[in-house]
Amino acid sequence: MDSLVATMVEQVRAAVADRTPLRIRGGGSKDFHGLALHGQLLDTRMLRGIVSYAPSELVVTVRAGTPLAELEAALAEQGQCLPFEPPHFARGATDSATVGGMVAAGLSGPARARAGAVRDYLLGVTLLNGRAELLRFGGQVMKNVAGYDVSRLMVGAWGTLGLLTELSLKVLPVAPGEATLRFECSQAEALRKLHAWGGQPLALDASCWLQDDEGQGRLYVRLRGAVAAVEAACKTMGGTRIDNASAAADWAACREQTLPWFSARAAHPEL
Repeated sequence: MDSLVATMVEQVRAAVADRTPLRIRGGGSKDFHGLALHGQLLDTRMLRGIVSYAPSELVVTVRAGTPLAELEAALAEQGQCLPFEPPHFARGATDSATVGGMVAAGLSGPARARAGAVRDYLLGVTLLNGRAELLRFGGQVMKNVAGYDVSRLMVGAWGTLGLLTELSLKVLPVAPGEATLRFECSQAEALRKLHAWGGQPLALDASCWLQDDEGQGRLYVRLRGAVAAVEAACKTMGGTRIDNASAAADWAACREQTLPWFSARAAHPEL
């Protein structure tokens, strides 16, 4: 156990002894989400850095306080990525999503339907439980069937089941081919199209339907995969092809939930 983890262990022990609640916080990018914030601050950002990365094995082990942008940059240098497109929610000057917060929140982006969610790429975790015990679950391989799958239980738990200190994740190569198609259609027609395409061997990756101020609906579909597969799908599906550079900003807005559909919602939405 290194000194940084030991410091956290002592902080948890002291909180248990004093019966004081702790508020686990990384970069604070998701402070707006969920319940009211209370408790003594336990900052995870001191635990940062990539512990090990084997591009050929598609596995990375990283400390929980590592900025998500830092991990994504390291993966991009090797032509790899987190395929579930986790949102950063960096809406303030000091906000910086962390890898631990990514797992604790369990939120994914536009590619979630095809690529899967955060939990599908979490191989193992090291965590501190409520008794200040340092525990390890899972491993660094996909086919690890020893014991209960506690690692995935941490996804979306918001730190209520333990303080994450280290995580092992599966990563994937960046798709060589990508295209975005636009279709002028109603929401009902968009759903019919998506259902029909879903039953075909197409390189579907993400979809988004929007309606402008005049009531005109537009369906955007992103394709990713082998270049030949993407080009063939474009010919089969039709629509208007959008420049990738222009479409990237829109997909990023979808991932970060800054599209008008999100910002125009009520202050206390039911969903």
